[in-house]
Amino acid sequence: MAALWRLSVLCGAREGRAGSKAASLHWTGERVVSVLLLGLIPAAYLNPCSAMDYSLAATLTLHSHWGIGQVVTDYVHGDAVQKAAKTGLLVLSAFTFAGLCYFNYHDVGICKAVAMLWKL
Repeated sequence: MAALWRLSVLCGAREGRAGSKAASLHWTGERVVSVLLLGLIPAAYLNPCSAMDYSLAATLTLHSHWGIGQVVTDYVHGDAVQKAAKTGLLVLSAFTFAGLCYFNYHDVGICKAVAMLWKL
């Protein structure tokens, strides 16, 4: 997880530079998170625990942040509006991660919550 966070920070810091190295690192990071989610979701089903809950919270938030960030980049035009949208996305992602961590700590956690929904 720490390596993914460092990759996210590294890619975000170099986003303003014109160069294929930063874009390549960002693309690789997105693929690593996607493949990690492919393994985490069945693992969380088979072994629901707090480590899985927090891992899912981090990877789902990062995956969603990068995905919605691409939508903002593609469809929001104008420098000021795009900057405001990206700031809003950063705030939304921070609240999402904090909310998922709060849910994991103070309630049943993501894995057990999904299992409870499936029992309905």
